[in-house]
Amino acid sequence: MQNSASRIALVTGANKGIGFEVARQLGRANHRVLLGARDATLGAAAAATLCAEGIDASCIQLDLTDMATIRAAAAAIETECGRLDVLVNNAGITDRADGPPSSASLEAVRRLFDTNFFGTLAVTQAMLPLLRRSQSGRIVNVSSGLGSLGNNSDPGWEFARVKLIGYNASKAALNMLTVQLAAELRDAGIKVNAADPGFTATDLNDHRGHQTVTEGAAPVVRLALLPDDGPTGGYFSASRQEPW
Repeated sequence: MQNSASRIALVTGANKGIGFEVARQLGRANHRVLLGARDATLGAAAAATLCAEGIDASCIQLDLTDMATIRAAAAAIETECGRLDVLVNNAGITDRADGPPSSASLEAVRRLFDTNFFGTLAVTQAMLPLLRRSQSGRIVNVSSGLGSLGNNSDPGWEFARVKLIGYNASKAALNMLTVQLAAELRDAGIKVNAADPGFTATDLNDHRGHQTVTEGAAPVVRLALLPDDGPTGGYFSASRQEPW
């Protein structure tokens, strides 16, 4: 792996929550961190906070539902950095109109897929040429235990009652992206894995989670910092490999 001091990481949805903490921890591991944020003002404020902590951080405007911002972000990274070593696909949404398959709003399900899956796929495709220039690229897709078909089909699972067809299915689709992309890039030196942060207190769940953002960021950061002999095509929480 390249020396961490020279590595460049892009974290989407990084102006708050788990994404911000992932950026902070990668910065402390001597990465140059690019904070992808839909709102450039909020992103710049978050980057300034990290810079005040001695981290090499900057904001890059990136809206997963706006291809123009995705293309512009890739072009800016190419101009300023020449490559990308780590891509953390963290940005994601929930929707109050989501629900069980019988009653979820179709519009809400489409919104969830537009960001959580299609937007992530678009960012990944745009950044792949830059990741291919890395000596040891890493892609981490921030998924959820709710995206596991194994967990969803287990009536004894802790969160078995949470049947949100839009959110859960969008994260299951993200897991499929992880499996297929890892296979496609296996010989390119780019490792692709999915992370389950666990039930973390963030704006996404109105801060009902029982974990801190530091705890939620831990499995994501671990996968972003994998050594060259680390796994690819896996789905991991902080404590175990998760069932697909």
